[in-house]
Amino acid sequence: MQWTAADGSGHPQPIAGSRSVADIPGSVSPDGDTLAFIRQTETSGDVYVLSLRGAFQPRTVVNTSAYEGGPQFSPDGRLIAYASDESGQMQVYVRPFAGLDRRWQVSTQGGTQPLWNKNGNEIFYRNGNKMMAVNISSSGDLTLSQPRQLFEQRYAFQNISVANYDVSSDGQRFVMVKDEAGSGPLNVVLNWFEELKARVPTR
Repeated sequence: MQWTAADGSGHPQPIAGSRSVADIPGSVSPDGDTLAFIRQTETSGDVYVLSLRGAFQPRTVVNTSAYEGGPQFSPDGRLIAYASDESGQMQVYVRPFAGLDRRWQVSTQGGTQPLWNKNGNEIFYRNGNKMMAVNISSSGDLTLSQPRQLFEQRYAFQNISVANYDVSSDGQRFVMVKDEAGSGPLNVVLNWFEELKARVPTR
């Protein structure tokens, strides 16, 4: 992994403690101190965090024989949402960042690519072509609503866990990548050489 200045100045620099080929960035904590990322192996992926302020040894957040990915810090930095196929199907989960001994399942019928609403009270995720949302309350014990569908439409889906969409700061609009593959008409022209001769007569 590498970092670079947002204004385009300077050159990309490697992030100490990461393996550039095997690591995929997920999100940065609100205070800018911690990077959550996926470390991929030949058989699975795990969620790690890495300090960006000095301690460059990554530590494990979720490390099982299943695939875990797409880690996203909550807006207050207290929780991490991620996707895992430990149940045999990709589902979205959330854990406290400070104490990783507990977890809650967010999705119920499959889900991946979680993103937080900036207000911290809602998690979005994708289930196939469906965009889903779950309300979350962290006052006292964590409580989650039943998932609800926001919309269903075909958009590009390139990674099993890393979101390729974004949410506006007010949580009301989505930026999606439209999948154009196979969506346009296909025109087949026969005897095109005869048409060419008719349009450009030979002398």
